[in-house]
Amino acid sequence: MEHIRTTKVEQVKLLDRFSTNNKSLTGTLYLTATHLLFIDAHQKETWILHHHIASVEKLALTTSGCPLVIQCKNFRIVHFIVPRERDCHDIYNSLLQLSKQAKYEDLYAFSYNPKQNDTERLNGWQLIDLAAEYERMGVPNANWQLSDANREYKVCETYPRELYVPRTASRPVIVGSSNFRSKGRLPVLSYCQQGTEAAICRCSQPLSGFSARCLEDEHLLQAISKANPGNRYMYVVDTRPKLNAMANRAAGKGYENEDNYSNIRFQFVGIENIHVMRSSLQKLLEVNGSKGLSVNDFYSGLESSGWLRHIKAVLDAAIFLAKAIVVENASVLVHCSDGWDRTSQVCSLGSLLLDSYYRTMKGFMVLIEKDWISFGHKFSERCGHLDGDPKEVSPVFTQFLECVWHLTEQFPQAFEFNEAFLLQIHEHIHSCQFGNFLGNCQKEREELRLKEKTYSLWPFLLADKKKYLNPLYSSKSQRLTVLEPNTASFNFKFWRNMYHQFDRTLHPRQSVLNIIMNMNEQNKQLEEDIKDLEAKIKQCKSGILTKDLLHAVHPESPSLKTSLCLKEQSLLPVKDTLRAVEGSSPADNRYCDYAEEFSKSEPAVVSLEYGVARMTC
Repeated sequence: MEHIRTTKVEQVKLLDRFSTNNKSLTGTLYLTATHLLFIDAHQKETWILHHHIASVEKLALTTSGCPLVIQCKNFRIVHFIVPRERDCHDIYNSLLQLSKQAKYEDLYAFSYNPKQNDTERLNGWQLIDLAAEYERMGVPNANWQLSDANREYKVCETYPRELYVPRTASRPVIVGSSNFRSKGRLPVLSYCQQGTEAAICRCSQPLSGFSARCLEDEHLLQAISKANPGNRYMYVVDTRPKLNAMANRAAGKGYENEDNYSNIRFQFVGIENIHVMRSSLQKLLEVNGSKGLSVNDFYSGLESSGWLRHIKAVLDAAIFLAKAIVVENASVLVHCSDGWDRTSQVCSLGSLLLDSYYRTMKGFMVLIEKDWISFGHKFSERCGHLDGDPKEVSPVFTQFLECVWHLTEQFPQAFEFNEAFLLQIHEHIHSCQFGNFLGNCQKEREELRLKEKTYSLWPFLLADKKKYLNPLYSSKSQRLTVLEPNTASFNFKFWRNMYHQFDRTLHPRQSVLNIIMNMNEQNKQLEEDIKDLEAKIKQCKSGILTKDLLHAVHPESPSLKTSLCLKEQSLLPVKDTLRAVEGSSPADNRYCDYAEEFSKSEPAVVSLEYGVARMTC
């Protein structure tokens, strides 16, 4: 709280950034230890977590007050007008301090308390078991083993403790290969295709320069190739543009020489580095935040940003992996420079295309834990969790989520989760509310004792699972399906709900999925009403007067017949809606059948009403 100089400012205006007439809301601005809160005159609240703030800008004083513009990592932009410049200056300085923490212990996750006991917190962290995930793939097996070489993080500090390597790879081979790879990130297993043994492996670039060799590294790649009995050659996929890889050669790094490695086929796929991606996103946001752009200008700006071209490049690389494994039954080794950015993107997306399990809600969590968190994607640096080098910030994981969203658009029945699920994960990548994405590798997370001091995001998402379900999902038809997306340029579009989810004044677009989810809820209610009618018809046919039936036909209450008529009238809108949707539930037809059944029993009901009326006289 020592950074907060002003806790409350009244008569603050919140501008609508897309309004042509500077439309605004007037309210009170509050500054707390964790959030910036704005409450307007209608008591509507706008909460902004300090850790979401990417930049704060105080503009020149105007006649209406001092403007304060806040840009957030979840793409929210708020524009306040503070009446007094001194108050604006105090808030500005406070937010600069509160949004940039110097150490992990000051992040929100270490103070967030959802009132769970220690057992519940620990159970939340145990929800994802990567050992069980490798067992699901059929590993360990005759060709792959669990190595303890990195149990103390002595081989590679940024890798997990548990590494799966070929059975024929000895410890000296593992250590020697690690010494020959950037950051010690040697080739290890990421995904094994059940039934074929074709594998996706990952690593970093070799320290080859122009001519250096490493026999242990060559032996390890040969062992990976032989671990796939269905195909003796393997692809080595360098995700970088070839010019970048050649430039790294001059610095003593580079890429594999096919002459030195037996049974490999080398392939560049040309995904740009973190600096190009950061610049591309910034150009996209500048276009996205411009007022009064014509449609042509918007699409021109979107094209010049290069953002969708980068998304396509990542997806194309993942498709190459999937085709190599499915069509050629070949294993693939993937790397970029250090093996924690583009490598994570391509390996995880390739697995997603191949394996329907990763398209379920739980499976997608497992995929993120496996290929991103455990294999050392530098979340804290890439997301700017701490006050560090801004040149290390890059939207690598955001690109991954956007690639997944494009897949959900092309294959709406293939994913158990919906768009809201992806957006919520993106929200908490930057919120620092949960411990999953803090730190840059598993070793660092253990040193921070995150499982003891913070909570996991996954059980909180699963607790609200209903909100994130895709109503079009068909689990049976997708069980053995390998996705084959079309990456023609017309299939890539602007992700409006990612970059404009907080801009409510833009013309709203009706969501087909939301309509279907609402109709599903209406259909469930209709099913319950049908069961209620079934029970009452059964009572009428058997002539048993229950307490509820006596109440229903009491002279002072509506008759049973009237109640059913009213029920039918109330259900008519739902029935009409259901009939309008192709393939909707036959519940409405069943309802008509029950209504007809009721009409047959009507004389008995009338007799019952007459008898009860006489009893009550």
